[in-house]
Amino acid sequence: MIVDDSPSMRKIIRRVLALSGYDLSCCHEAGNGIEAIALLDSTPVDVVFTDINMPGMNGEELVEKMAGNAAYRSIPVLVVSTDRSDERLQRMLALGARGYLTKPFQPEALGEAIRKVLGGTEHAASAV
Repeated sequence: MIVDDSPSMRKIIRRVLALSGYDLSCCHEAGNGIEAIALLDSTPVDVVFTDINMPGMNGEELVEKMAGNAAYRSIPVLVVSTDRSDERLQRMLALGARGYLTKPFQPEALGEAIRKVLGGTEHAASAV
């Protein structure tokens, strides 16, 4: 699932996933954390890519809610955000995000972060 209030960014992430060889036949999108939680409640998800700064429920709140719910806790989360602060990075990893990639990024960097997160490397891609 790709969670970002920017349709353009969702499209970019989707494109990189496709170029990296991932099956996108069941790739879901949400414009904020509220929409993401609604999808999580009704749809199985293998991984979540989330922005932080979004209206309604932001990415930090989403990751926190996922961490607090046993049904979602094991779903890997990769944060993709313009926020480059070390404080935010550490807070997101402490909440349970498995990776953090700052925008703008090169497609290769996103591909590598995805491989690390899906490969199970704990706290992979820190500040890529």
